[in-house]
Amino acid sequence: MSLRQIVLDTETTGLSAEDGHRIVEIGCIEIVNRRLTGRSLHLYLNPERDIDAGALAVHGLTLERLQSEPRFGDVADRVLGFLADAEVLIHNAPFDVGFLDAELARLQRPPFRSFVGGVLDTLAMARELHPGKRNSLDALCERYAISNAHRKLHGALLDAELLADVYLAMTRGQDSLEISIGDGGEAAGMLSGTQWPPSGLRVEAASAAELAEHAAMLEAIGAEAKGQALWSRLEAHQDTLRPRPQRKA
Repeated sequence: MSLRQIVLDTETTGLSAEDGHRIVEIGCIEIVNRRLTGRSLHLYLNPERDIDAGALAVHGLTLERLQSEPRFGDVADRVLGFLADAEVLIHNAPFDVGFLDAELARLQRPPFRSFVGGVLDTLAMARELHPGKRNSLDALCERYAISNAHRKLHGALLDAELLADVYLAMTRGQDSLEISIGDGGEAAGMLSGTQWPPSGLRVEAASAAELAEHAAMLEAIGAEAKGQALWSRLEAHQDTLRPRPQRKA
């Protein structure tokens, strides 16, 4: 079964949907099975209200520039259709979801989450992975060596593209954990016929000198950490799980 995710970002007229601020830009990037598909959705919107000076400084979109763009109600079905049943990835999700809920409420439509498969807040994820550190999109781009030199102003599509790269980098370890097993029968057949080591694969055991060097490294790590190295603890745990030889009666 395919995992479809949509990275979403919005730009707005101000900071508070409760004060009547509106969405002026929506950007969406599609990911399927952790691969960027090239499909995207990018819309500018006429907010039908003034834009705060602070917001203008962030995204640079003026009301004059947006006057000829569609209103949210004109494109709501297009947006929801693109997002339908996908897991939506948003940096600081409560902010964007609050604005989307407000826009939908004006159209007397159900809340945003009722149209999608789920919402994942990448800011909350980043804070769990990097507690006590800056976890803005710019900070994460720097941390994961993702170039954002072209990001002079915020833009919904550009920020969604950067966030897609950041999310894939933050969750890179999951690539090796993904196993498509269908109904289970195919995978079981593959495993039952698998030879390990594979025929022709050369396997070399560590030499005595290499084992001694490995042990010395673990001892040095343990001394630095003022405790046993994690690898040593794991090895000790594995030893306790190995079956003991049974004495003959």
